[in-house]
Amino acid sequence: MSARFEGKTAIVTGASRGIGFAIAQRLVADGAKVVITARKQDALDAAVEELGGPDVALAVAGRADDTGHQDAAIAKAIDTFGGVDLFVNNTGINPVYGPLMDIDMDAARKILEVNVLSALSWVQKVNRAWQAEHGGAIVNVASIAGLRPAPGIALYGVSKAAVIHLTEELAVELGPDIRVNAVAPAVVKTRFATALYEGREDEVSANYPLKRLGVPQDIGSVVAFLLSDDAGWMTGQTLTIDGGVLLGGGV
Repeated sequence: MSARFEGKTAIVTGASRGIGFAIAQRLVADGAKVVITARKQDALDAAVEELGGPDVALAVAGRADDTGHQDAAIAKAIDTFGGVDLFVNNTGINPVYGPLMDIDMDAARKILEVNVLSALSWVQKVNRAWQAEHGGAIVNVASIAGLRPAPGIALYGVSKAAVIHLTEELAVELGPDIRVNAVAPAVVKTRFATALYEGREDEVSANYPLKRLGVPQDIGSVVAFLLSDDAGWMTGQTLTIDGGVLLGGGV
């Protein structure tokens, strides 16, 4: 689509499919080399082929909250493509559904570990390995569940509210050479969000002024904007990508 990321390397976590893959796809289309992570090597290998093969993409399998995996992905990005100019914290989990009073505390800890603490760990490691010296841009993928109460997925929303505030704190600490922004999508048609719309997509999308749910490419294009020089005077911001649903007070 353009060459605005020519000579740049990105890491996108949780990118074998869905929103993460769409972000990686857009970055490659705009000239970047990408390192993608997820848990399953087979799914990552298929994603690399779809992105254009090893000349533009590299897969590193592992758990997002495994610090050894984080080190390995960052090292491979630098060794293979020459840096980590762009970083996207996309990995998120939500293994439970229901009221907070019923949530299993081990599951709650895991949500916060993966969605919040590992996001910070990735940024620390990217900073130490590359961006502190060379600068760069970071985007964290949050959710509108972090902006409004979200019954049923409340702790997920708590974790994404933390990601939004983490984005602001990092923007203050890492400027002026590193910009940190976030996106907060509403329901996007991915496997991760299936339970929120499956079998009732028309009913759910009727609450959206744009009368449709999101698709991964809707998020990929905005993330690419935030990583680019087109957003060069933006940091600490969370862009809501929601088809207008929050205008009516919904989640």
